[in-house]
Amino acid sequence: MTKLTPMKHQLDFEKPIVELQNKLAELNKHPETHSLGLSFEEEVGLIEKKLEETRSQIFANLSAWDRIKIARHPKRPFTLDYLGSAFTDFNELHGDRLFAEDRAVVGGFACLGPHKVMVVGTQKGRDTKENILRNFGSAYPEGYRKALRLMQLADKFRLPIITLIDTAGAYPGIGAEERHIAEAIAVNLREMMVFEVPIIAAVIGEGGSGGALGIGVGDRILILENAYYSVISPEGCAAILWKDRAAAPKAAEALKITAKDLLELGLVDEIVPEPLGGAHTDPAQAAATLREYLLKHLEQLLALTAADRLKQRYAKFRAFGHFNENGPAAMAGAEAEAASSVKAENGKPAVTNG
Repeated sequence: MTKLTPMKHQLDFEKPIVELQNKLAELNKHPETHSLGLSFEEEVGLIEKKLEETRSQIFANLSAWDRIKIARHPKRPFTLDYLGSAFTDFNELHGDRLFAEDRAVVGGFACLGPHKVMVVGTQKGRDTKENILRNFGSAYPEGYRKALRLMQLADKFRLPIITLIDTAGAYPGIGAEERHIAEAIAVNLREMMVFEVPIIAAVIGEGGSGGALGIGVGDRILILENAYYSVISPEGCAAILWKDRAAAPKAAEALKITAKDLLELGLVDEIVPEPLGGAHTDPAQAAATLREYLLKHLEQLLALTAADRLKQRYAKFRAFGHFNENGPAAMAGAEAEAASSVKAENGKPAVTNG
């Protein structure tokens, strides 16, 4: 008899998978109900085959909005989950030494394979109580200042820095503004550009706006297959451009925020594959894969001198944002050039202004 793992917290696009799982569970529970002309084992095999084909087809053709739903899945592994599986000997450090302890940011010493590292990440909660404790993964200024303190400590003791990003954004409340959230993030951006130790940032879920960037400057930027990295949430973009948050799926496509889009744009260095269906379907495998990719990039960075790392890091971020635009000036120039060509072909002198 096939052992069936029920799908909890299923997403809307997973409905065909759930229906097949339920059908298989019902058949296993009541084997006497199998179809005429087929043995019980044959029908189970057919359903299992159909289930695997359906899963493969659905997850091979996910929209940007579907991937955002996976990135926000309540069972998706968070930073502390990876610290307990992809890393060893984690020793958490607390406080920014200026104002308070922010539970939305966790960090401390750990080991990645044979390497001692400093890990900093944003942390969400699993239930209402923990989400309140973690502020739903949205850090206050003291969270970013704690992150900076730990990274300065790592730089002092020549420890590589690993950051794990999973936040909808920095907390936008009055208290955060009073304590200068923008300044705290800006200082982190400035300081992370000049740390001499290797820095690897990995987006493991949501990569929301400045809240993600506050710990997102590095020599390598990795992103999990179903994670996203964006200047604004799709809902926020839809509310501004379409005046309707229901247009979030359309905004998600337009923003180009999925791992595949970001890799094509050169904004991330590599995509970390996830188990079929998302990291939540097999957290152990997801952690093992993340560990493998982090180790690979860390070994490459450790082979460079500090000066070379700094040069490459600077060049990496300076290269962001290059694009060609057919604006009014460019269009006017193209039209003038076309007109000149026509006149020249007709035997008349080409006339240009200025």
